[in-house]
Amino acid sequence: MADSSKPELKKPAFKKVSELRPLDTGLSLTVKVIDAKAVVPRGRQMRITECLVGDETGIIVFVARNDQVDLMKEGNTVILRNARIEMFKGSMRLAVDKWGRIEASEPVDFTVKEDNNISLIEFEMVNVVE
Repeated sequence: MADSSKPELKKPAFKKVSELRPLDTGLSLTVKVIDAKAVVPRGRQMRITECLVGDETGIIVFVARNDQVDLMKEGNTVILRNARIEMFKGSMRLAVDKWGRIEASEPVDFTVKEDNNISLIEFEMVNVVE
């Protein structure tokens, strides 16, 4: 009886970096870490690293926090589950909060397209009056 009441789990739909849009949530991606730089936050006791991650369609800035920093080493391939897009000064950044997960993965066979950095695209909120 308990088995019939469980919701059916669905497979995650993996997205490509070029398909990401502002404020997207629930994202699953497989990416390579291109670069990682530690950031010192003011007045907080936490570790933060800004990483450039990407796939064959483009790259984006990923913000790794605390334990996530250990997995985000240059050259690693990771799977991001339940990731989301955060907006910072009008630009998109990828992040995984406490509800998401970062998994180490086997190296993949793609060449990262480094000339398409979607974090460099600036967005502006526009109010539409009808």
